[in-house]
This record gives sequence, C-alpha cells and structure tokens, in this order.
Amino acid sequence: MASPLTIAAIPPSELVALLIATSFSAGLNVYATLLTLGLLSHAGLLPLPPALQLVSNWYVIAASGVMFVIEFFADKIPAFDLLWNALHTFIRIPIAALLAYGATATLSPGEQLVATVAGGAIALASHGGKTAVRAAVTPSPEPFSNITLSLGEDGLAIFLTWFATQHPYATIAIVCILLAVIVVLSRWVVRSLRRLFRGAEHEMARS
Repeated sequence: MASPLTIAAIPPSELVALLIATSFSAGLNVYATLLTLGLLSHAGLLPLPPALQLVSNWYVIAASGVMFVIEFFADKIPAFDLLWNALHTFIRIPIAALLAYGATATLSPGEQLVATVAGGAIALASHGGKTAVRAAVTPSPEPFSNITLSLGEDGLAIFLTWFATQHPYATIAIVCILLAVIVVLSRWVVRSLRRLFRGAEHEMARS
C-alpha cells in the first residue's frame, strides 16, 4: 500500500490528483467529502495545510456530519431531491473551489487561480452528471432507484476522498474516466440541469 499523502509536501502531480478527486467528490456530496477529509486528518492519514486546518476542527466535522445525515435522507426522496440538488448547485461548487484554493496556498497566485477554477469546474461536472442521472430516474414511480443511486453517490464520494490519499494516480484515472463519460453526455447533462431547476421551481410553487 502506498504511504499516506501529505498535502503540504507532496509533489505537484500528486497534489493535482488529490485535488481532482476531492473536487469530484464534493460535486457528488460536499458534506461527505468535508467529513471524510476532517476524519482522515485526525487519523493522521492526511495532514492538512494551514489554510485547510479548519476542516479538521471538531465543530466543522460535527456540522458536516449533521448535514451529511440530513442530506442522506433528503437526497433519497423523489421530487424533493430535485429541489435539494438545485439548491446545492450553489454550495457544492463554491466549496470545492475554496478547498482547491486553500490546498494550493503555497503555489504561485496564477497556479492557485487555475487550481481554484479547475476545482469548481470539476465539481460542476460531477454535480451535473449526478443531476442528469437523477433527473432521468426521479420520474420513476418506485423510490428504490433514487435510494440506490443516492447510496452509490455517497459511497463514491467517501471512497474517492479516501482512495486519493493512498493511490492518487489510480484515483485520477477513475475520475478522468467518469469526467469523460460526463463530457460525452454533456448535452444530456445540460438538459437535465434545466429540468432540475424547472422541477425545483415547480416544487417551490406547490409548497
């Protein structure tokens, strides 16, 4: 098994791999990602740079855990998950960008800006891919497909965040494959995002 990574001291190529994995995971479930990062830090598997030390604060870990539990149930309710994911477009992507910004604080301003934009873009792609699949499944009359997909997304977010600390290059290969699939299906993703916001507006109008 590869030795655990230290974000503050790892080579740039491995830092890129870890940031890509973390950004993708945040696009799926930002609370699971923050919770996993904080717990990995306390377990000594992922020493965080000063700019991200807040993630390992027990108050932040507890808040992330509470929000993860709320999302665990909210994201599995057909129709309501449309509203939930629409709102989290404005949470998952900015937080992924902030994580990338903080993790690259030791790089040059130009490199840090590129990392921040890339982190947000990757989170947008994974969030869009999740939304596309969810929008296709939500109209189904049975709830089990929603529950199964949500469980898979939660598990993938946690797994990728942890796996990146042990096998960064294998993780980046997995994420690149997933991103390639999303790019190929980009038109479907865009249409699904539009349906997501229309569905969320409809749910808000009914409530």
